[in-house]
Amino acid sequence: MTHLLLAAAFLAVATALAAIIRRTVARPGPWRPMVLAAAALLALTAVFDNVMIAAGLFAYSDAHISGLRIGLAPVEDFAYPVAAVVLLPALWSLLGGGDDRFGPRGSRDR
Repeated sequence: MTHLLLAAAFLAVATALAAIIRRTVARPGPWRPMVLAAAALLALTAVFDNVMIAAGLFAYSDAHISGLRIGLAPVEDFAYPVAAVVLLPALWSLLGGGDDRFGPRGSRDR
């Protein structure tokens, strides 16, 4: 199995679960924090993957990756932070996160 196929399957499962949860909970989350989180995670992935690969901590066989890279990091590595940004807010909603128990903006003035 190639890394691209594994990453695509992981991203598809995360997206499907997020869609099911969103339909169940019916509380769409705000998009701006998700976009900012995605940008931060993708930047951190780019930096730290490149550092770890350059340091020789791990390597990828060219036979198992697509060949597209951002620096030294294969593009397949970037599917995991995207999946986290897609799935984790949906799970947070499902598990009752952000239910305003402490009032607006986390204050305990109620």
